[in-house]
Amino acid sequence: MKMKNKLEKCILNKDSTIWDAVKLIQKNALQTALIVDNNNKLLGIITDGDIRRALLNRIDFGVNVSKIMNKNPVVVKKDLEISKIRRIMKENVLHLIPVVENDGTVIDLVFFTDVINANILNNPVVLMAGGLGSRLKELTKECPKPLLNVGNKPILETIIENFIEQGFVNFYLSVNYKSEQIESYFGDGSRYGVSIKYLHEKKALGTAGALSNLPEDIEDPVIVMNGDILTKIDFTKMMLSHEKSKSVATMAVRPYTEKIPYGVINSKDGIINSIKEKPEINYKVNAGIYILNKSAINKIPKNEFYNMTQLFEKLIKTKRLVSEYVVNEYWIDIGRIEDFNKANIDIVKICN
Repeated sequence: MKMKNKLEKCILNKDSTIWDAVKLIQKNALQTALIVDNNNKLLGIITDGDIRRALLNRIDFGVNVSKIMNKNPVVVKKDLEISKIRRIMKENVLHLIPVVENDGTVIDLVFFTDVINANILNNPVVLMAGGLGSRLKELTKECPKPLLNVGNKPILETIIENFIEQGFVNFYLSVNYKSEQIESYFGDGSRYGVSIKYLHEKKALGTAGALSNLPEDIEDPVIVMNGDILTKIDFTKMMLSHEKSKSVATMAVRPYTEKIPYGVINSKDGIINSIKEKPEINYKVNAGIYILNKSAINKIPKNEFYNMTQLFEKLIKTKRLVSEYVVNEYWIDIGRIEDFNKANIDIVKICN
């Protein structure tokens, strides 16, 4: 197999000595040696840190590299999404990571500099975080719902980090109830490496009204999401679907099944034609996630209470093209106590 140039500089055969690893690391300036077998299957990694520790421990540099190599290095499989590679590298504080086939064969190297700025999307993301959260009762008496912890961090922080991992960097938070707490926690977004600005609702503006306060110079389609939704949806795919459809607005929808616990009778003029025992009726319901073009946002009245469903109804009535995007990934709306409790269980199994 012909190895790529940047990979060739790091490859070292399993029969090499620690001195060979030192020479390779000095030569490639990448601070890393990948130890492989004769079929280029990865056996371990040696970094300059491993060399320093070996020196301090007075290990003979003439011995085999297996003496000091990390035999369980972090790797990624080919075709893994950039957002997931970025997350793995951040969590493990890695400046490079090997890419391997299913059988462990090394095929490439990914550098942190390759992924940190990859797939940056300038589309604004508006998160509706101004609600009272009254259905959560005592939980939101002193704390706004977006700052309630699900797992080990606030709901809204998990949402924002999910968007960041997918390449989004421009955020607007629509705030009202206890807005000072939200602004104090997130600031201008600099600690996340993104921009966070605020749309202040001086009165309740519904699920769409705050969008009328977005800057007029925004041209790219805007993603809008309720600030109490946890989901694993791929927002980049939703954006591509929206652009491909040439719609002015796209609504994420979820399959929903209603089970009727009785036998349903079909009759006409007093005559029973059929009986269907405990049937299921399938619907598609609003998932609280939208993509809107500027022309759609311009239809929203300024600083008035206005819901997103009203906007979609207006667009449909005026013959504007609106589309759906079906969400089959994990999704939960944290509106009730039972949803909050379920999310705290799910976050460990799914969202992390």
